[in-house]
Amino acid sequence: MQEIAGPPGAPWNRSLAGRLDLLTVESELLADNPLGDPARRPLYVYSSPGAGDARVPTVYVIQGFTGQADMWLSRTAFESTLVERLDAMFAGGRCPDAIVVMVDAWTSRGGSQFLNSPSTGRYLDYLCDEVVPFVDSRYPTLADRDHRGLAGKSSGGYGAMVVPMLRPDVFGALASHAGDALFECSYAREFPEVARTLRDHFEGSYEVFFQRLDEAPSFDYSRFGPPFEMYGYACVYSPDPERPGEALLPFETETGRLVPEVWERWLEHDPVRMAPRHADALRTMRRVYLDAGKSDEYYLDLGATAFAAELTKLGIDHTLELFAGRHGGIGYRYPGAIAELVRSLSV
Repeated sequence: MQEIAGPPGAPWNRSLAGRLDLLTVESELLADNPLGDPARRPLYVYSSPGAGDARVPTVYVIQGFTGQADMWLSRTAFESTLVERLDAMFAGGRCPDAIVVMVDAWTSRGGSQFLNSPSTGRYLDYLCDEVVPFVDSRYPTLADRDHRGLAGKSSGGYGAMVVPMLRPDVFGALASHAGDALFECSYAREFPEVARTLRDHFEGSYEVFFQRLDEAPSFDYSRFGPPFEMYGYACVYSPDPERPGEALLPFETETGRLVPEVWERWLEHDPVRMAPRHADALRTMRRVYLDAGKSDEYYLDLGATAFAAELTKLGIDHTLELFAGRHGGIGYRYPGAIAELVRSLSV
């Protein structure tokens, strides 16, 4: 037996036709965040094979809840990683050249929803005012919003919808895979389940919940997942002004019944309800691409349909694709959506 230079090839690590830079950055805006989460972050930048000195569009890709950047390099059985899928697409000439940036917005509450919150940190500003200028200063990008897009799935799909609405000066196209939307279908239906879980397993208390989570030898999603997610969302949508890093809940933990004044704060962040308020920003988008599996467990196919219906009312051009599938296992959809954005951003 002898040692061979380079990666072993499929089904293991493949040689890339393009280039992947695994960078580490230090954020000023995330320093001293209320959760004490690291300001030092990974930042992955993929350059397609033909991306040389000529300036090209950029697509930023953001992750779902609990996502962290190194997960882009993980592999499931018989599947390519995201980077390998992108590389094959660009190498096969199925998309104009581009730079694809994979952003980390993990928090110890699970995620940031890519918004600013006094209970998680300034992740909207981190993405728009630190990461984007950093990439533009280091890579041959077409450095303006008309050549810059944002894509993501689940909570990343939520960010892909709302960040361009809030910062159309930064992003000029979006692609959302099963993004969180239509909150009464995707979130509220879980409030009674979380209340019952807290009652039966955690003495009806989030304080007990987090204590036992800290003591647990592993993160058992079947035990901890739904309460953990709901509190993480609340830290973004309804942060507690009196307790940095903590949240006000939109439901009573004893009964699961809505707390109307807190629930209204959540609804203000629902993309379906945000769309009319940000119609002018949405009209400037060069591409709006939406998709979701028809059997999505969180009913985010209905959220995508509701968001698309609002866009139709507002006269905003968009594409909605509903396909056979659930919430997971749809990573194969990413390259096609990224290609849709790159084509619109290349002209």
